[in-house]
Amino acid sequence: MDMSIRQALLKNFMGNSPDWYKLAIITFLIINPLIFFFVDPFIAGWLLVVEFIFTLAMALKCYPLQPGGLLAIEAVIIGMTTPKQIGHEIANNLEVILLLVFMVAGIYFMKQLLLFAFTKLLLSIRSKRLLSLAFCFASAFLSAFLDALTVIAVVISVSLGFYSIYHNFASNQADAELSNDGFIDSTEKKQTLEQFRAFLRSLMMHAGVGTALGGVMTMVGEPQNLIIAKHLEWDFVTFFIRMSPVTIPVFFAGLAVCYLVERFKLFGYGAELPELVRKVLTDYDKKNSEKRTQQEKAQLLIQALIGIWLIIALALHLAEVGIIGLSVIILATTFCGITEEHALGKAFEEALPFTALLTVFFSVVAVIIDQQLFGPIIQFVLQASESSQLSLFYLFNGLLSAISDNVFVGTVYISEALSALQEGLISQSQYEHIGVAINTGTNLPSVATPNGQAAFLFLLTSALSPLIRLSYGRMVMMALPYTIVMTLLGLLAVEFWLVPMTHWLYEIGLIAIP
Repeated sequence: MDMSIRQALLKNFMGNSPDWYKLAIITFLIINPLIFFFVDPFIAGWLLVVEFIFTLAMALKCYPLQPGGLLAIEAVIIGMTTPKQIGHEIANNLEVILLLVFMVAGIYFMKQLLLFAFTKLLLSIRSKRLLSLAFCFASAFLSAFLDALTVIAVVISVSLGFYSIYHNFASNQADAELSNDGFIDSTEKKQTLEQFRAFLRSLMMHAGVGTALGGVMTMVGEPQNLIIAKHLEWDFVTFFIRMSPVTIPVFFAGLAVCYLVERFKLFGYGAELPELVRKVLTDYDKKNSEKRTQQEKAQLLIQALIGIWLIIALALHLAEVGIIGLSVIILATTFCGITEEHALGKAFEEALPFTALLTVFFSVVAVIIDQQLFGPIIQFVLQASESSQLSLFYLFNGLLSAISDNVFVGTVYISEALSALQEGLISQSQYEHIGVAINTGTNLPSVATPNGQAAFLFLLTSALSPLIRLSYGRMVMMALPYTIVMTLLGLLAVEFWLVPMTHWLYEIGLIAIP
């Protein structure tokens, strides 16, 4: 039976999203102008922010670009902000957009090397505790220089590849459907598969947390880091040093949690790689290594050299981050034989949706600025003592980042802190301390839920998650020990260590006095 035009329009509106979610968005779009014109623009502005955070929290139902973008367009139409103000926000954060477009695309051409490295890690380290630490450390190190989503995408690729190898072996079919275990007739093989799933779940969670531990340390670790660094006018090395009083202790505490949950088999961790699976995977990797051509070996070498160039260029701040990312694209494609336009285009598929969403973030930030929505919150925070201000900024960022996107939260709060500085409400020194509190607050507590941590959300929505039985609730539970330790230690560091350690760094000449 043919549907009516009205039904077709409703069906097309936000595609496969649940009907209740579609209805919620339509309701938002209807009530916003009514409240703006007939009640109070301030209330309408706050309602828009809450609605936008709701779309971020519901990312699994629909990518936030569509519903959030509709809210942003409506905000411009009814006069909550102006295209000029949005353009101003975009211009101020152009480096971040360049980072996402070019750096993420650049790392796409280094996946071959990353896959090789993680494969060797998994097969060469027999101790599960050491392997977990290695995965966590490697993810942290890479996420300090590369995009966290790219790092987790590589780990997912490795795990998915290994899962399919063993699943095909166990089912005696070369191309068996991975979600169908019906072909596996042996009870022993089914038990082995369940253990393998538990093993992969724990590794994926360690890697996901690792991206947060490393991503908080540097200005390129997360997009909001670069926004904060730009506001504070810090280069790569300065950013790392200024964050270190908080990030270094939290990093080692994160590794300690990684070891302890594996050692005592807590929160769903501790599963070993079954010996049968190890044998199957090792045999497969050996055959692959034998088949690797000289050309492929040369590509791995080139990618390793580009990785070294990337670290040096970022550390010495040889150019804007996005430009360094563009150099990676040029070098990697030139020396690895990629010359076709369509092959280049694939690299940008991951980056551009989030770049578009980031522009919507800036639109909502423009609304916040124009309507002065955070004025009361900032006034409340600034009434507290200077040390308490840091803790409050950390906690406010942390709570919001656990359910919302970190980039949005970080952008809002650093903009408000800058306004407080310009109005003479805080000193330059306090502004810089607040910048550290905001950065660590948006990154560390965000591991609490998949909504807060982009790497977790990416993992949850990947093809791997249903195969290894990694649900939303299970992710929250497995992240819980990390959440508690990282959040509390980060808070203690911000409250008690940040200021005295920063003064010590001044005294020994590692950072300049503002």
